[in-house]
Amino acid sequence: MEELNRLSVEEFRDSEKIPLVVVLENVRSAYNVGSVFRTADAFLLQGVFTTGYTAFPPHKQISKTALGADESVFSRHFADAAGAIAQLKEEGFQVFAVEQVKGSLSLESVSALANRKIAVVFGNEVTGVEESTISLCDGSLEIPQLGMKHSLNISVAAGIVLWEIAKPEVVRRKTLAEHAAKKS
Repeated sequence: MEELNRLSVEEFRDSEKIPLVVVLENVRSAYNVGSVFRTADAFLLQGVFTTGYTAFPPHKQISKTALGADESVFSRHFADAAGAIAQLKEEGFQVFAVEQVKGSLSLESVSALANRKIAVVFGNEVTGVEESTISLCDGSLEIPQLGMKHSLNISVAAGIVLWEIAKPEVVRRKTLAEHAAKKS
């Protein structure tokens, strides 16, 4: 782990997080939830909020795919997405559903959201983000797709969306760390 320059759980918890929160609404598969936790850890995100019947830590299946990220990433469970969104908006976050709806922003335009506190809502593997939840959001983001299905597994979609939003800050911090390492 030292050769990979990885943070310990304590160092992770003490690190300045990227102000990006994931909200999982009624996600059926705890394995998908674990994958999202692992992605949130990889990009040093602020946290993961689970809602509805989405599994939440501690949970055996989440732990299996999270590989410990369920212990390092801040999480909170809400009875419904409305409660999570209200909390996030109270904290100054802009909230976006990740869903293919009329008026969605295409993901490549997400650079307009840089340097803001952002939360993204991912929905159920079959039915997506609930319409009532979409109406509470500040907008929707859509991953451009060219194939026939126009649908991705939630953990894959989360990886794509979270990387696209976090990328400018991840690259900035990586460049600063490399620069500091060269000076020492």
